[in-house]
Amino acid sequence: MIKRLRALFGRKEFTAESVDLNEAAREVIALLRSELQRSQVVIHTEFVKDLPLVDGDRVQLQQVILNLLLNGSDAMSSINDRARQLTIRTGSEASERVWLSVSDEGSGFPPDQSEKLFEAFYTTKKRGMGIGLSVSKSIIESHHGQLWAMRNDGRGATFCFSIPFATQTSSRSPGAEDETPDLKNRMHTGRNT
Repeated sequence: MIKRLRALFGRKEFTAESVDLNEAAREVIALLRSELQRSQVVIHTEFVKDLPLVDGDRVQLQQVILNLLLNGSDAMSSINDRARQLTIRTGSEASERVWLSVSDEGSGFPPDQSEKLFEAFYTTKKRGMGIGLSVSKSIIESHHGQLWAMRNDGRGATFCFSIPFATQTSSRSPGAEDETPDLKNRMHTGRNT
């Protein structure tokens, strides 16, 4: 993991392997299960079966998933009047992209902060360093993907990333970025394809 993180910060190429995001996410959840239980967080999974594989660095992608889950848990640390629930979902798009989202039931974030959240050293936490989301964004962009945040219609926020199918990693399909806002809209309304 240390070598791979050094490679990320050194802008070196990583060795890509075929990764099943469902399996990668399950491993992270297993790793965090006791910590989430201590924080009284209940995690729900909604994984699409037969999710297409992606080409990428498994450890780096798991670092992103871990960061999103921990951020979601932290966002609910002050909640005492309702259940602390995290929902992690996966799916795929016709634009040959796989997505993963983490939704929490916390207090969310102000509308004008959606882009600032990914800036280095910007944090909304009392003890946060402001590098987790910045590093996560760098990792996802190095996988030819995008990471974004949305305020939920009710409570909390959803963080989502999308990356190309394994066959699209080296040669990105034209117009892939143009289709991402449509994915954002579907994620926001809860409709998946």
